[in-house]
Amino acid sequence: MSDLTINFKIWLETETQREALGDDAWKLLKTIDETGSMTAAIIPLGLNYRATWNRLNKIEEILGFPVLNRQRGGITGGKTTLTPEGRAIVTAFDRFHAKYDAIFAQALEETLSEIKQNLT
Repeated sequence: MSDLTINFKIWLETETQREALGDDAWKLLKTIDETGSMTAAIIPLGLNYRATWNRLNKIEEILGFPVLNRQRGGITGGKTTLTPEGRAIVTAFDRFHAKYDAIFAQALEETLSEIKQNLT
């Protein structure tokens, strides 16, 4: 039982409970913002370009607004930046995680300890 772990994720969803964007997409958007490039962002995250492109398009479709400004490549290369809405989402997720991760980690550790205790 030592291999058991417990974790949490947050996500935005529509009123019909359709997931729009979660922690994985937040990390992707944050990395795109830091690198200025979707291609540069997917490498450290171990993501596939086509699947990521499709996922980002799906996120924008579900949300009903763009989260990225995409500038096609060329001689000088492409550039991808967050829209104001995309930046607002990343900032909100950043603040949430900064404020609550430690609290959740402690609560989850206590819960896991209780589970393990009751399973032995």
